[in-house]
Order: sequence, then C-alpha cells, then structure tokens
Amino acid sequence: MNKQIAFFLLMVLSLVSCNTARLSDAIAKEERGEYYAAAQVYRKVYAKTSAQKTWLRGNIAFHMAECYRKIEGTQRSLTGYNNAIRYEYDDSSKVFYSALMLHKLGRYAEAKKQYAAFLDSFPGFLPAKNGITGCDSAMEWKKNPTRYTVKKADKFNSRYGEFSPVLSGDKYDQLIFTSSRKDAVGDAKSGVTGAKCNDFYVVMQDEKGQWKKPEHIESALNTEFDEGVCSLSPDGATMYYTFCAEEEGVERTADVYKSARSGAQWNAGERVAIFKDTLTMAAHPAVGVDGYLYFVSDAKGGYGGKDIWRVPLNETGTSAPENLGRDINTPGDEMFPCMRDDSALYFSSNGHPGMGGLDIFKAVGKKGGGWKVENMKSPVNSMSDDFGICFEGMNEKGYFSSNRNDARGVDHIYSFELPGVHVKIEGWVLDRDEELVDGATVRMVGKDGSDRRIAVKKDGTYTADVVPGMDYVMMGSAPGYLNQKQTLSVSGEEKSQTFYVDFYLASISKPVLIENIFYDFDKATLRTESEKALIELIILLQDNPNVTVELSAHTDRKGTDEYNNSLSLRRAQSVVDYLIAGGIEKERLTPAGYGKTEPKTVTKNLAKQYEFLPEDQILDAAFIETLLPDQQEIADQINRRTEFKVLRTNYRLF
Repeated sequence: MNKQIAFFLLMVLSLVSCNTARLSDAIAKEERGEYYAAAQVYRKVYAKTSAQKTWLRGNIAFHMAECYRKIEGTQRSLTGYNNAIRYEYDDSSKVFYSALMLHKLGRYAEAKKQYAAFLDSFPGFLPAKNGITGCDSAMEWKKNPTRYTVKKADKFNSRYGEFSPVLSGDKYDQLIFTSSRKDAVGDAKSGVTGAKCNDFYVVMQDEKGQWKKPEHIESALNTEFDEGVCSLSPDGATMYYTFCAEEEGVERTADVYKSARSGAQWNAGERVAIFKDTLTMAAHPAVGVDGYLYFVSDAKGGYGGKDIWRVPLNETGTSAPENLGRDINTPGDEMFPCMRDDSALYFSSNGHPGMGGLDIFKAVGKKGGGWKVENMKSPVNSMSDDFGICFEGMNEKGYFSSNRNDARGVDHIYSFELPGVHVKIEGWVLDRDEELVDGATVRMVGKDGSDRRIAVKKDGTYTADVVPGMDYVMMGSAPGYLNQKQTLSVSGEEKSQTFYVDFYLASISKPVLIENIFYDFDKATLRTESEKALIELIILLQDNPNVTVELSAHTDRKGTDEYNNSLSLRRAQSVVDYLIAGGIEKERLTPAGYGKTEPKTVTKNLAKQYEFLPEDQILDAAFIETLLPDQQEIADQINRRTEFKVLRTNYRLF
C-alpha cells in the first residue's frame, strides 16, 4: 500500500467514527487504482465532514483531487487542490498540481503564478519550469496557429469515449479505434474511469469514399476486459494492442498482445512477452518502419512517469527493451507512440512544455544519435489532452483523439489536415499602349538554377507556379518588341498566395513615350522627379544591348518653330547625357528635337482616358483650337513629350 495513503488511513481511523467505513472504502478504492469510484466516495465524505476538522478536510480534498486528476476531471481536481491549499494540507505538491490543472483549463496567467509559487520552494523542479515555458508558448501558439485544420469527426463519435484511431487498408479506407460505447462486450463499469471497458471498432469507406457508421469488431479479439490502442504490421495481417485483464485477488497490469487476422476476423490475442515478469506494465504498442516495436512502460531505468521504450520486433522476450532517452522522455508521461513511414516518431507528453495536458509531439532522429523534438502546436494541440495520432500514409492528414470541448473530459476523434500551399504568379504582357501582343513569352530564371519559358495566352495573360522563398529574374519578350526584365522575390510564408508582375513592351517599329520626364520651365534642365523614369530607360537599354535609339523631345503648339526646335533638341540632349552618364554607349544614342512639327496621334489608351479625344486623331493646332480651354491644356500637355524609337537592332552583332 502507498505509504501516504496508509498514513492517511491510520490518522483517519484515529480521528473519526461515523464516516470511517465510507472513508476507508474510498482509500481502498484509490489504492487499487479505482479512481472514479474512489472520487465519488471522497466527494460524499468531504461534504459530510465538518469544516472545523480542517486537517481531515484538507486530506480528503487532496486525495479527491488526486483521483479526479487521474480520470481527467480537471475542474473538480482543481477545486480539490484549492481546498487542500485552503485547509493547509501538508503536501507541497498541491500547489504544483493546482498549477497543472489551471494549465489544462487554459488559464495560463493563473497557472504561471502557481508554478512560480511552487518554484519559490523548489527552484530546480523541471516540470514547473516547463510549465511556465508551456504557458508562454501556448498563448503565442493560440495567437499564431499553424496551417493545420482540425475538425471533430462526428461520424466516428458518440456520447461515449473513443480514442487512438488507426488507418489501415491499401487506400487507408478503414479506421480502427478504441471505444467504451454501450455495445462493448460486458456489462461491468470500470472503477478506474466509471465507463465500460474499451473494445475495438472499425469504420469502412463505401465505393464513393464516404465513411460508413462504426461497427463493433465481432470477434474473439474483444473481451469483457479493456482492449485498445492498436498498431498494425505493414501487411495489415497482425495487430499489436494493449490488453488489461482483471482477475479477483491477482495483481495484473497492462500488457501488449497480438492478434492475427484470419480472413475478415481477428483471432483471440496472445501476450507478447516484452518483459520476463508479468507485473511490469507494457502498453500502447506501435510497429516501427525500422523493425522495432515501440511501447510505453513505467519500468525501472526510466526518467519518471511513463516512458517510451522499444525492442526489436523479432526479438521480443529475448532482447532487453531500450529506453528512448531523455530527448523523448521526461519526469512526466510520454505515451501513444506512432511511427510514420519516414521514420518520424509522434507521441504525446505532459512533461515537455505544452499547451496543457497531453500534447502531441514530433520527433526526428538526429545525425550522431538522439532526437529533435517539436511540439505540433495549435490547433492540433489544445489545453486539453491530445493524443493517439495517425496519418494517411505520407499525406499531412489523418486523425487523432482529444478531450477538448467536453465538460466530462470524454475523448473523441478529430480529423486534421495541412492544406497544400499554392503559390503562383500571374500578370499581363501588353505593349506600352496596353494593346495585345502576339507571340509573347515570359522567361523565369530562379536562383536555384531553374529556367522556364511561359507562353502568354491570347488574352495577354500568363500564370505559373512559383516556389516559396525563391528569387526570380523574369524577361518578357515578343517579336517586334524590346525585352523587359523584372525581378520577383517570393515570400517564404507557408500560405497560399498570388504575386502579380506585368510587362509593358516597347515596340521596335513605332515611337515609344517615356512617361514622367520633366524639365524646368522653358529650359532643358531635367528635374529630379524624372530620375525614376530615366533609370528604367537605362535598364531597358541594358536588357536590349543590340539596339540603338533616337531620343526625341517635342513641344506644344505655342511659340516659334525656331525656338521650339532649339528647346526640344537641347532637352533631348539632356536625356542622352543622363543615359551616357548611366553607362549607355553614346554611339547607341541619337538626340532629336522636333519642336511642334510632329504632334501626337491619339492612341486607343489615350482615347479611353479622355473621352473628348477621338482615337487616331492628330493633335495639331487646328484640332486643338476646336476644344474647350481646359481640354486644350490637356492636349498641349500630351504633345509636350519625350519619346524614343529604335533605329537599329544589330549594334553588337558586327
């Protein structure tokens, strides 16, 4: 018998009389591990005990809290620990467990205060330190959850408990899980949980891939005792599972059993002799792709609580089990291992920093030994118990069990999936007047060496998938047009998104307007706000090194021909000088000043902008003088422009 409980019983017998039988019954049930039954009795005795008997009330409250903690009665457990604190029960763990229950209820700020209070007396206690870290992390993870989507799998669930789902079948079209629902074999209820003993159930998919209703596995596999938490061999022909037999007067513990499939039926299980003795617990088996059988045990040589161990599958009973070490195991409980095909180990723990209760963790082997362990965070994990995960092969989707959002602390099955990230680029390839371009392509060169050519559709659009975190150099081109280069840096964020890059190509056969070139009034001096457009022109000429161009400036209809021709030539020369200073060879540049001799012809794009300007209309003085005064000013402004046109396309070819 536990020394603390034995002492408690002795003191109770010396202090009380009328409640002795009932209280001793509760103590006996707790000692046998019948926590649900013990909690019910403790609760009644506590209510009948005078508040003046503070020592006794504190003891009862603490033991009641302990029982509720072990059957996931979190709120009632917290109440018990708080009453034990109020009545100054002489066990310092009451403060730590109070913090633990607050943690599981998601009351993180209060939990941190209780953990800190416990650390004042026990400054080196790792579980309390991890508790504070877990509370801080949980608040951050809830604020910034991962991309996983989690949904309650209503088709599988009932008002009873169900947990530890396992997918099977070539197409993952069968799901086996553990449940205590009403048609489980036997009528007795467990003194530990207050529910019926667990059996195995299976769900199948129909020909359309829809899940049917769960069915009880009617075979010798299920008995009146607890069966659950199974794992299948790679061929699906052998099931390893946890079996908890009960026998009056005989001390028993959980064991790993295995059953063979015979046709559609599972045979009666037989014990797998992991340990030579029959009193060392072994449970939650998981068949690994590495030839090991992983399992849970509180065997000697562990790190405290329940640890994860492994043994070569073909050497069970002859080879000594191996503890997975302190990277995985903690002073708390590590349980429900699951090994994926990629050798990643998933398990649940309340010892590593987490969100409260059991959290699901992913562990990957490190070069040179050991494991890298990572919390799966919210929304896969919650403030409640999250455990028993399974995957649909290598897909980031599957099922797990959790008692979140259930006031009774009952476990249910949830689905999870990591939505695919679709990152793409799209845009237009048009000419400078936003007209369609025939035969256009976009070339994309990534920093990883990738090189793609994307055909532009007839409507002028293009689209392509891109890689998150990648840098690209892009070139838009088409016959009869100058190339245009763009760059794209794709965000590394793990979310679906679309980037937009448009190309407006300059024609080789007609003048091209250089927008946003500004001069001082009546002078040829370039203004500073022209710099962006001039730099873009330098880049365009660098991207098309074989062309020579004429840089021309034009004025409006005002002033004499001589004055306008001189002013426009000087302005064109200012642009040429800027380009030469920017590294463009002067032999590729010819300045020209046309004054008012070449008025602008209205393009389709200009006609869209200004309803009073007909398409293909020449903006000469005769037409402008027919316009209203404010319209005349707009037409004069359009005529005041700087353009370039391609003279040759073979500058570097000779």
